[in-house]
Amino acid sequence: MEDLNVIIDRIDTLLELEAWAEINDFINELNISDVVEVLEEYPDHSKRFFLQLDFNRAVAVFGALDINEQEDLLHKLPANKVAQLLNALPPDDRTALLAEQESPVVKELIKVLNPEERKVTLSLLGYPEDSVGRLMTPDYIDVEPDWTVEQVLTYIRDYGKSSETIDVIYVTDENGTLLDDIRIRDFLIVNPAETLVEDLMDERFITLNVNEDQDTTIDVFQKNNRVALPVVDDKNILLGIVTIDDVLIVQEEEFSEDMQMIGGTAALDDPYLAAPIKDIYKKRVLWLMILFVGELLTIFAMQNFESEIAKVALLATFIPLIISSGGNTGSQAATLIIQAMALDDVDLSDWWHIMKREIISGILLGLTLFAMSFVLIAIWQMSSGIFGVNFLRIAAVVGFSLLGVVLWGTIVGSMLPILLKRMGADPAASSTPFVATLVDVSGLVIYFSFAVLFLKGTLL
Repeated sequence: MEDLNVIIDRIDTLLELEAWAEINDFINELNISDVVEVLEEYPDHSKRFFLQLDFNRAVAVFGALDINEQEDLLHKLPANKVAQLLNALPPDDRTALLAEQESPVVKELIKVLNPEERKVTLSLLGYPEDSVGRLMTPDYIDVEPDWTVEQVLTYIRDYGKSSETIDVIYVTDENGTLLDDIRIRDFLIVNPAETLVEDLMDERFITLNVNEDQDTTIDVFQKNNRVALPVVDDKNILLGIVTIDDVLIVQEEEFSEDMQMIGGTAALDDPYLAAPIKDIYKKRVLWLMILFVGELLTIFAMQNFESEIAKVALLATFIPLIISSGGNTGSQAATLIIQAMALDDVDLSDWWHIMKREIISGILLGLTLFAMSFVLIAIWQMSSGIFGVNFLRIAAVVGFSLLGVVLWGTIVGSMLPILLKRMGADPAASSTPFVATLVDVSGLVIYFSFAVLFLKGTLL
């Protein structure tokens, strides 16, 4: 891959000279990934650059673009080029593109497909959204158990070019039932060539169900080190395959969605810069309103302790310190557990082990802040005498409150994702702002409860 700056400098020079023939040659010599970068860098010239590409390279480049860039390019291309491009796209890539369009647009685009590709596309679009069926491609190599290795290799030479991948060859019977999958290397190294396919079968294969959620594919691929997996129906009929490149896209989308939800917003349907302002507003405003209502509870909590605050105004000084410490530790715990659940490091049955670990962590973290608060209040007292003769009592209020809210924050932050998962919701919905708001309210109750306990009969 060439340095992008070098490529841009070269294209800038050729554009100034209007040397389109040289631009054509230069772009066709670049790697696919470099061409994608060029199209993104020069949106005003993307149509002309794209049309300079050899057709097979153009199809590969189009497939490497994200959905929004594909849509923009389709709007710029002439109708005949759009038809050629859509018919040449791999079925899974074409389905992913059409799935993001409005119904009228899908109808118009399907019209340009030839009968065979239209049938395949409608079949894939017929599966539920976010199902494995939407990810799969019907372009694969399948053979029968009574074939010889020589027959298989001949078949691959004749038809392998149209397959999504030839790394794995699938064995099916006359009804299309999947019997096994065999890696291509096993056919290449076997001797003699008259060996039957059934002699290579071990029947240890892994499948994906066509109606399963796409999220399940990530875990299956990670655990089994596969570049492709077969997709079957409930009767084990082979319908297609899912390749690792499609799974990586799903993983990226899931990661983006979780990060947005952890930040306190619903997941955006488009990349940030491509998302309309109204969509960004809609995705954020609901969560913000929920958090706003949650923070109102903080006001109600403070009203219940209004008399205590009036008697010892100094207590209000430490409120931000107390509630932020609890919110921060709760957010830390929530983030760790959400990540662990996403990576399948923990599951619902581990809740008690998680609880015990977080209690220990919360106590240790709380004691650390407890000690820090005592030291700081002692230094403050020695330098200004602001706390008077009751500075040890006030230090105890702050210290024990910090211990309490930190412990409570770790418990809430770790258990809330698990509770949401148990209820069938996305654990990422227990976003850090939500955890922080919940701990803020309870933190105030803990703080003023300790204030009453230690200061009653003296300052209160």
